[in-house]
Amino acid sequence: MESWSDWFEGFTLTGTGDGTTVLTGSVIDQAALHGLLRRVSDLGVTLISFNALGSRQP
Repeated sequence: MESWSDWFEGFTLTGTGDGTTVLTGSVIDQAALHGLLRRVSDLGVTLISFNALGSRQP
């Protein structure tokens, strides 16, 4: 999983016991979010869920 950490710079990848991987991090705007989703799509893996955890804006 460490090899993917560089590809998803700034995000934490955590493996789970059932074979899934959780990607955790922040994106600065909607364009960055679309770029992240495109990377996941380019891997050809299934995106199971996406959870917005809130904004860090003052």
